Amino acid sequence: MAQLKQEIAHLPRFSPERLRIEARKEQRKARLLTLFIYTFLIVASLPIILGYGWLVLNSFSETLAYGVLPKGWTIKNFRFLWELPSRYYPDLWRTTWNTLLLAVGMTIIMILVATPTAYVISRMKFPGRNMMLAMTLILHSFPGVTLLISLYYVLRSLGLLNSIVGVFLVKAGLMLPLGIWIMKGFFDNISWDVEMSGLVDGATRMQTLYKIILPQVKPGIAAMAIFSFINGWSEYIYVITFIQKKESWTLSSYVNSIIGDFQFIDYGLLSATALFYILPVLLFFIFTQKYLMTVTVGGTKG
Repeated sequence: MAQLKQEIAHLPRFSPERLRIEARKEQRKARLLTLFIYTFLIVASLPIILGYGWLVLNSFSETLAYGVLPKGWTIKNFRFLWELPSRYYPDLWRTTWNTLLLAVGMTIIMILVATPTAYVISRMKFPGRNMMLAMTLILHSFPGVTLLISLYYVLRSLGLLNSIVGVFLVKAGLMLPLGIWIMKGFFDNISWDVEMSGLVDGATRMQTLYKIILPQVKPGIAAMAIFSFINGWSEYIYVITFIQKKESWTLSSYVNSIIGDFQFIDYGLLSATALFYILPVLLFFIFTQKYLMTVTVGGTKG
């Protein structure tokens, strides 16, 4: 007992003042850590902010001072919005429509095909399942550029060159493996008990899928839809390779035609066109990002 009292006597005593000092030290450490994090984020994002800021300012400027700084305000750089098509530039609105068809078509096909395919692979056991998973991974690992020549001959034999449909089929075929893997990961994270509870209550497999499972994988569907739309909207390689007719161009080809000879670039027109090109994608992401933040947690009856 005496030894225990002696050990207690040697323990450090913390007065209220010392506790306040320690609390202030911890607060300072937390503030320094927060300051470091925000400083790092600002420094890392500064080049991106400056790049987009220069793009916006240059799209409304008459010329570039010293070749860098926008000078003079004007809206003539956006003349492509109201001028008639010329032999140098195709119809902007038809080009925008082609781009929208490609992006929306990609989004729809990814949702309608990748989602049920991923559900079947995740939930059902059947002969050849592992082989299908392996082939899906192998197909996704192929660089699309290496298939350009073979795809060109395939589309030519099918009569789909110079057609948005041909580019759409190629992009969908190459992107489906990735979409399947994304959705399979979301389906794998849903407990079997959630699905079994629906089946026990008398629901069919399809009712269980649409009423119980799909609401819980909405963030995955939203992520895949956003990725598919952006990927289709920004497609360039396949469009420039498989489409030579200006009537079937997309906005990526339109922007490329403005660049032309690097010695005679109209930077104001190019910036305005680029701003018009990225604005729909930016708005689409802003209005759909809330679905990426949604996390649904499923449960079963006890």
